[in-house]
Amino acid sequence: MKVNFTLITLLFAFSTMLTAQIAPDKYYVQFTDKNNSPYSIDQPDEFLSQRALDRRAKYDISISEEDLPVNPQYLQGVADLGVQILNPTKWMNGVTVFCDNPAIMDLVLDLPYVQSTVKLPDNHDGGKVKSFFANESVVKAPDMGSTNFKSTRSMDYGGAGPQINQIDGIVLHDMGYQGQGMVIAVLDAGYEGADVHPFFDSLRMNNRLLGTRDFVHPGTNNVYNESGHGKSVLSIMAAFSPGQMIGTAPRASYWLFRTEYVPTENVIEEYNWVSAAELADSVGADVINCSLGYITFDDTTFNHTYEDMDGMTNVSTRGADKAVEKGIMVVNSAGNSGGDPFPYIGAPADGFRVLTIGAVDWDGVRALFSSIGPTYDGRHKPTIAATGDSTFVAYGSSGAGHGDGTSFSSPIIAGMTACLMQAYPEMTVAEVQDALKQSGNQASNPDDLLGWGIPDYVTAYGLLLDIAGHPDQGKALVEARPNPCKDQLTLKLTLDSIEQVVVNLVNTSGDIMFSGNYTRSRADNKINLNQQISNLASGVYFVKVVTPTRTGVVKIFRE
Repeated sequence: MKVNFTLITLLFAFSTMLTAQIAPDKYYVQFTDKNNSPYSIDQPDEFLSQRALDRRAKYDISISEEDLPVNPQYLQGVADLGVQILNPTKWMNGVTVFCDNPAIMDLVLDLPYVQSTVKLPDNHDGGKVKSFFANESVVKAPDMGSTNFKSTRSMDYGGAGPQINQIDGIVLHDMGYQGQGMVIAVLDAGYEGADVHPFFDSLRMNNRLLGTRDFVHPGTNNVYNESGHGKSVLSIMAAFSPGQMIGTAPRASYWLFRTEYVPTENVIEEYNWVSAAELADSVGADVINCSLGYITFDDTTFNHTYEDMDGMTNVSTRGADKAVEKGIMVVNSAGNSGGDPFPYIGAPADGFRVLTIGAVDWDGVRALFSSIGPTYDGRHKPTIAATGDSTFVAYGSSGAGHGDGTSFSSPIIAGMTACLMQAYPEMTVAEVQDALKQSGNQASNPDDLLGWGIPDYVTAYGLLLDIAGHPDQGKALVEARPNPCKDQLTLKLTLDSIEQVVVNLVNTSGDIMFSGNYTRSRADNKINLNQQISNLASGVYFVKVVTPTRTGVVKIFRE
């Protein structure tokens, strides 16, 4: 059945403390219930897309009352008093509104289904630079096509090669996992230039830009102005311009949501954030990338304290965890306050279920601006890390540059995680997150600077393969022994019958060092690669094994 997205567009925002938008005459209205709603959890296709329903079915997530839209009669009752509806919230059953007459808000409060109303004082500084962006910059690259990174056999990544190679994402791409069929929602400021930049030609031409929504200026829907921050973030995932830039999920589909107003920093942006998360849920997004965070505001009475970073207090944090409850992978930047007097992560990065991303340089050294943990309740944050120092991004309307900030490490992980989820659609968000953590270079000793460290997506792929197992054997397709190896290497395969097997030995640049074809069976299930590794230099390699029905990858270390 067709979903009524006209109504769904109203069903956004979130509240924990009956606060509202910081702007003149904007209020938050809390409703008492969802009684007498025309919607029913027995007919979810009236307010959730088929993709959203499929996601819930896959992960066995039930439809609950909080999924129901706000009662439209309640919204109409408020509007009839002369109040402009901004962003309703189904998860918290409220609505933000605009009203230029306080006396009317008294009438709103008298409505039998209104529990409370709150106005925030207009105490913003229109000239203030957004705190989360304060340490971020993008510098135009002199020659965006120049790079020392060697292309793989399948794609020429241009300047983006090192940042993808650092997390072993290229091997996953070469296996065919490039985000096909996955949907990523991007929550950011403006996407200025994304509608014309050639890096996104493929995205536009193949109709993989599914839609946009402006939560900052309700009633309008032009997100391609005010800021190019979102464009740079998007390029890290979605760019497809061989020889110049290819992103971590170049064949995924995208929704672009504006939740940030860059000139000011006001708590309404947390409500906008959750409004967008609700829409991401409704349209069936698999992944949310948010390169935003909240600590201080123009009205300092709403500033978050360290005690607030407990995973339960902040509006956006609770909204982010709610999105994960709905089966969405939420990936969020840790923040850029690592060198500040308050060095800790911001909201919603403190969420229990949020995959929080710190920043490193190309050599894997932590960027000093990258925000740190622990959370107030003692959890390690960030969760993992990626390149956020000199990250290659889209710049202007046609160029590229190098950006500094955890804003740019988050989409590296978000896009590649979408590819990993594509490879294992049956795995839960928690299982994928755990595999990424265990694949990190600090997995044996996580800390509060980089968490579990820089993930290795091929290792994570193998860990999930071990979890998924073989339908009959419950084992991974391939094991490599000994590992690390020097002069001897034997592959042990898990096979059901006589099968044709292709073995590729690949270096970290994606070059095939050896390719062989074999016929093996359950009884004859070993392949000796002693000769093939004898002339290899010391370092990291990958063995990819392909049968007619399965693919397996194992990472090896040549001493």
